[in-house]
Amino acid sequence: MSVRKLKPITPGQRFRVVNGFDAITADKPEKSLLAPKKRSGGRNSQGKMTIRYKGGGHKRRYRIIDFKRDKQGIPATVATIEYDPNRTAFIALLNYQDGEKRYVIAQNGLQVGQNIVSGSNVAPEIGNAMPLSDIPLGTIISCIELHPGQGAVMARSAGSFAQLMARDGKFATVKLPSGEVRLVLANCVATIGAVSNSDHQLIVGGKAGRTRWLGRRPRTRPVAMNPVDHPMGGGEGRSSGGHPRSRKGLPAKGFRTRSKTKASNKYIVERRKK
Repeated sequence: MSVRKLKPITPGQRFRVVNGFDAITADKPEKSLLAPKKRSGGRNSQGKMTIRYKGGGHKRRYRIIDFKRDKQGIPATVATIEYDPNRTAFIALLNYQDGEKRYVIAQNGLQVGQNIVSGSNVAPEIGNAMPLSDIPLGTIISCIELHPGQGAVMARSAGSFAQLMARDGKFATVKLPSGEVRLVLANCVATIGAVSNSDHQLIVGGKAGRTRWLGRRPRTRPVAMNPVDHPMGGGEGRSSGGHPRSRKGLPAKGFRTRSKTKASNKYIVERRKK
């Protein structure tokens, strides 16, 4: 993983920092694992804009990712490490011994030609998927299930990882990327290693147009709005806007919006740091 700073031969390249793509080994995706990806542009079925600041963006095709890792005991060879326009992490194309091909989220250090496998009685090596009950304590993990058989939902973005802290009965204690420590059922599956493309956070767009290519339209500051449009709008001259809050009036920056009666609260051992 590396990043490159471009020479400022144009204004848009002056502050541009791009991904080196050292780990990428293929420039064309596997056709059998592609699906169309429709875009709403923030409009509903009547064509009316219901979500602000969405629209445009480059056309994409979805890569079908195997988040469940349910081909247990069948070894697979890493054929390629590829770029995925729909996520920050890189993806790996696996060739299973029975002839099937699947995409998975690539872990940091995963190499082409490496053999990986999922199941309960496998070695805790990078790329292998196994239940939390079989992973050694202290191991760095990613792509974690929250319910058995659901498929990975936590620690999936570039560079993110969690740590298996302890086990007690049918629960395992996991420290998540946010800093939250929570209980997860020990028969949930996780993948060994941190997610690839950890340098993603260092990338700088360099110009506004690059954000438009990602499908994000310009965002209006609430302070610049009128009182009818936002609680922080209005005022004579350049007013500071008072306490930061959302359009619905919910305070921001430190105000806890999580429900005190949420069913999963009992599984949270320690909340994330502010």
